[in-house]
Amino acid sequence: MFLDEKNIEVRSGRGGDGICSFHREKFVPLGGPDGGDGGRGGHVILQVNERYTTLLDMGNTHIYKAKSGQPGGAKRCSGASAEDLIISVPRGTIVKDEQGHILTDLTEPGQKWIAARGGKGGMGNQHFATPKVQAPRKCTPGEKGEVRQLFLELKLMADVGLVGFPNAGKSSLVNKISSGRPKVGDYPFTTLEPVLGIVQVNGHSFVVADIPGLLEGASEGKGLGHQFLKHIERTHTLLFVIDGFAENAYEQFKVLKEELKAFHPKLAEKNFVVALNKSDLGIENAIKEFKKHRQKVVITSAVTGEGCAELQQALDAAVPHMHKKSIGWSKKA
Repeated sequence: MFLDEKNIEVRSGRGGDGICSFHREKFVPLGGPDGGDGGRGGHVILQVNERYTTLLDMGNTHIYKAKSGQPGGAKRCSGASAEDLIISVPRGTIVKDEQGHILTDLTEPGQKWIAARGGKGGMGNQHFATPKVQAPRKCTPGEKGEVRQLFLELKLMADVGLVGFPNAGKSSLVNKISSGRPKVGDYPFTTLEPVLGIVQVNGHSFVVADIPGLLEGASEGKGLGHQFLKHIERTHTLLFVIDGFAENAYEQFKVLKEELKAFHPKLAEKNFVVALNKSDLGIENAIKEFKKHRQKVVITSAVTGEGCAELQQALDAAVPHMHKKSIGWSKKA
C-alpha cells in the first residue's frame, strides 16, 4: 500500500521547574540560595530516513509526544534535559501547517527539522539573590512545550518519471529496464500507486518512478493519474511511453504533453525521452508519424526486450551525472 499524505500532531516536552533551596552545611552559616535550574524539554524532530519509501512506513501513530525535562536540584544542580523525539520520514516529505503553508521540504538524506521546540527549564532561586534580597524564595516553573498540527505530503524523489496512457506498457518496461516490479496485467489501471525502480547502467544507477496511467482530462481529475502527478514534479527527466500499436499514437503523445502543462507549466519544460512501445505487434505507421513530426523516439518492446538497452542508454544520457550513484565497490586510495 502507498501512502503519500498524513496528518500528525507533535507535542514537545515541558521544561523542568527550577527549585527553591538553601545551602545546608556544618560550619557554613547563611549558605545562601542554591536552587538549581530545570532541564529543557525534548524537541520533536523530523528526520529523513532513506529506507522509508512511503508515509506508511511511519506506522499508525498520529500523536508524537516528547518527554519533559527534569526539575532542578539542590547545590546548584541543574535537572537533566529530556531526549529529543526523532520521527523518521521518507525523503521528499513536505511539511505544511494547518493553513497549508509550507514549513519545510525534506529532500536531503539525513536532513533534520525541528517540528516542535521543547520548553526551557525554569530558574532556581540562586539567580534571584541580590545584595538586598540574599535569601530569595523565588523560582520559576519550566516553559510549556509546543503543540502543532502538521500535514505531511510526500513527493517521490526520482530521476526519471514515466508518463503514459493506461495499457501503454509502462509497468512492463519498468520490469525490463530496472529493479522495480510493478503489477502487470492486460487491463487498464493495473498500476494503482507509484512504483520506484533502480536502473543500473554504465557503472552507476538512477531512479525511475512509474505512476498510474493518465487519461485526457487527468489535470482536471479524470482517472487516477491526477492524484500522482505531483510525484513527477521533482524528476529531472520524463519518459513518455507511447503505445505504438494504437492508431492515434502521436495524438496520445500530444495529449500527454498538454495534460502535464495544464497540471503544472514546468512539467512540460522538462527534458524527455519518448519510448514507442509494442514494436513486436508492428508499429510502422506510428514510427512514420513520429518521423514526420521530427520527434526522436526509442523503439521498444517490453515483451521481447527489443530496444530496452537503447532506452537505458538514452535515459542515462538525459539524467545529469550529479543525480547518479556509483554501483559496486569503491576502492580507497
